[in-house]
Amino acid sequence: MKPTVVSADVLFEDHRGQLKWEWVAGLGASERRFDEVAVRKARSGADLVGYLNYIHPYRVQILGEREVAYLTNATQEDCARRISRIVTLEPPVLVLTDGQAAPEALLSMCERAQIPMFSTPEPSAFVIDVLRAYLSKHFAERTSMHGVFMDILGLGVLITGESGLGKSELGLELITRGNGLVADDAVDLYRVNQTTIEGRCPELLQNLLEVRGIGLLDIRAIFGETAVRRKMRLRLIVHLVRRETMEREYERLPYEPLTQDVLGVPVRKAVIPVVAGRNMAVLVEAAVRNTILQLRGVDTYQEFVERHRRAMEKGS
Repeated sequence: MKPTVVSADVLFEDHRGQLKWEWVAGLGASERRFDEVAVRKARSGADLVGYLNYIHPYRVQILGEREVAYLTNATQEDCARRISRIVTLEPPVLVLTDGQAAPEALLSMCERAQIPMFSTPEPSAFVIDVLRAYLSKHFAERTSMHGVFMDILGLGVLITGESGLGKSELGLELITRGNGLVADDAVDLYRVNQTTIEGRCPELLQNLLEVRGIGLLDIRAIFGETAVRRKMRLRLIVHLVRRETMEREYERLPYEPLTQDVLGVPVRKAVIPVVAGRNMAVLVEAAVRNTILQLRGVDTYQEFVERHRRAMEKGS
């Protein structure tokens, strides 16, 4: 699902400091919002922000030096027609960039049509980059998953599994080994672009880890600032199972790397059976190291298959 659309006043306040902009017209339309149909159809924040373009309605229209010149360097009749056409685009907001002065006809049009217009001294490209990143995250498809989300050796790893297998205890041991906690129990996942899933902790649970028999632990207070992370890109799911589940449902040596679909993005997956006496923290770190090798193009299993093939050819 996608969140509720953002209004002009929220967009303005969230970037007042970063973009140093002023509200120069259409102040009475502070509740003006993005078109919900356009938001649903948008593949990313890039579809919701761009330079003035008459074939892309319902998006934030950026007016830099060239765009203002196009609106003003023509006959009076042509200028009036070009400015009036902006109304048909139904933009949630117009943004004047590069420190451009607002043409009087454009100000009047925004007041009549109740279209908010902001003015900033920042360059157009910077404004577009900032707003695209913001809107991509705000309108990202999202879901929640149960598990412990961690930064392990620089990789975003979600530890999932059957109830009672000690996921939180494993997370605690990994923290003592120098890894970082993002979220315990509930993890908010966002698809910020076509190939990237970002995981964050719900505000209510930030820095907290629940360990059975001990209760809630404030990881930041106990282990310090470096033991927690605000967010991480999800790169690996480590799924813990009982031994009988492993034997029944999974191959011992899968020919292809396992993946799990999260918001339409395939995420690598490692399945580890939980057996008394196994050092789970070491196994998880080994799975992470192996994944890092795979991401770099090193596939140990395929190398073994090739080695086995050469040995058979040599023997025959």
